[in-house]
Amino acid sequence: MKKAVITVVGKDCVGIIAKVCAYLAENNINILDISQTIVQEYFNMMMIVDISNTKKDFLVAATELEALGNEIGVAIKAQREDIFDMMHRI
Repeated sequence: MKKAVITVVGKDCVGIIAKVCAYLAENNINILDISQTIVQEYFNMMMIVDISNTKKDFLVAATELEALGNEIGVAIKAQREDIFDMMHRI
C-alpha cells in the first residue's frame, strides 16, 4: 500500500470536505484516516490516503489538489507518507 498525507487549511466555507472527497473518489484515492477541526472560522483537515489504485501520477494529483484548493480558497498540500515521515523525524 502506498500512502500519502493531505492537509487542507483555510477559512471555513460550505463544501470544502465535499469537494476534496469528490476529487479523491473520482481518482480512486481511498481515505484511510481523517481528522478535521474548525477553530473559530478556520478550517483544518488532515487525511491519510491510499494512493495505490489511482491511475494518476502522484505529482499530477498533488498539483490538481493544490489547484482545487485555490478554487475554493484553502491551501491543500499532498505529500507521500515516506517523505512526510522523513521530514518530521526527530
